[in-house]
Amino acid sequence: MKVLVIGSGGREHSLVWKIAQSPLVSKIFCAPGNPGISELAECINITADQTNLLCKFAVKENIDLTVVGPEAPLVDGIVDIFSKYKLKVFGPDKKAAILEDSKVFSKRLLRKHGIPTADFKCFDNYQHAKQYVSSKVAPIVVKADGLSKGKGVFVCKTNDEALKAIDSIMKDKVFGNAGSQVVIEECLIGEEISLLAFTDGRNIVAMESSQDHKTIFDGDQGPNTGGMGAYSPVPIMTDKLYLQIEKEILVPTVHAMNREERPYKGVIYIGLMITSSGPMVLEFNVRFGDPEAQVILTRMKSDIVPIMLATITGELDKVDLDWYSQASVCVVMASGGYPGSYDNGKQITGLDSLKNQKDISVFHAGTKSADGKIITNGGRVLNIVACGEDIEAAQKKVYEAVSKISFDGAHYRRDIADKSITKPPVSTT
Repeated sequence: MKVLVIGSGGREHSLVWKIAQSPLVSKIFCAPGNPGISELAECINITADQTNLLCKFAVKENIDLTVVGPEAPLVDGIVDIFSKYKLKVFGPDKKAAILEDSKVFSKRLLRKHGIPTADFKCFDNYQHAKQYVSSKVAPIVVKADGLSKGKGVFVCKTNDEALKAIDSIMKDKVFGNAGSQVVIEECLIGEEISLLAFTDGRNIVAMESSQDHKTIFDGDQGPNTGGMGAYSPVPIMTDKLYLQIEKEILVPTVHAMNREERPYKGVIYIGLMITSSGPMVLEFNVRFGDPEAQVILTRMKSDIVPIMLATITGELDKVDLDWYSQASVCVVMASGGYPGSYDNGKQITGLDSLKNQKDISVFHAGTKSADGKIITNGGRVLNIVACGEDIEAAQKKVYEAVSKISFDGAHYRRDIADKSITKPPVSTT
């Protein structure tokens, strides 16, 4: 069968890498792809937002399965358009994708259906939002309503920080129309976990746990980014905790979407805070996380293609999902200045030294080819992933691999997965 993957980042590279292992697949296309992806798939010069061109290509090439990587095309309704042409496409339709498109919608859904989350209020009026913040006691979390590439959440230690966040979102419009509304919520204390699951709207198959590192600097300092690294599995995710999350959050969320007449098919990503009173929802994404996908897919033993097809056809109860016992750690190498302004065009060296190395994968995120060289072309440039018998072994391998790659201004965190190594699992019940 022929598969089309849409997107150009590290998540899409890891998806192509996993799909390429399926004996069912004879050909992979990726639009637009990147230099790393081009080693596994034929890259097509169509961007992820060119929905009509992508659809025409899929029809012309008789694509058997399309996998949508980024959130923006899903929010814009690419699944709806592909479905009109009887094309099999993996991901939620436009009505269901609102779960990530609007934090106001998702928070209200949680409240309406009694699913645990932080207390909150929503505002579309700049002055009212500032007045509310002035009446609260920090820390406070301020979130832009719409899509903001993972950068629209401000965890504010003081009221002044929260007021500045509102200014940035609603007055300065740093996220454009995504900041027309804000969610202001209590700051939850605990440990974050990302839990992803396949669902066909009726059946749910959860994946292994992972933990993202969102801030730019070590020690969880600095502004939020799209993600600076991840690891899997997370030690605190015990069987007991997983069953609690499944019962109190995962199943109720899928059922809530059905009751709202927004049936959900695809991957549902739930960002969780494990608090002293139990797990609570921080956010939803309607696609694979990035860089969570990189650590989850390198641990997935099962062929992903039958699982995706079963998700589309509503037969998820007929497939199994098996995992390797190994741990996986991903370190993101970013351009200097990210998540602020940065320069592209820096030559990357050392990539060849990691080719065909056991337990090491290099997923390209923001790169391009120029004059026979690989150069930087984005904020997050490379995802270096290592697998090992445990988190500590994987962490050691990944930083050894990172040390072999260089480009001018390269920045990466040096504490990815430290949390899971330096402290033992804690009881959550």
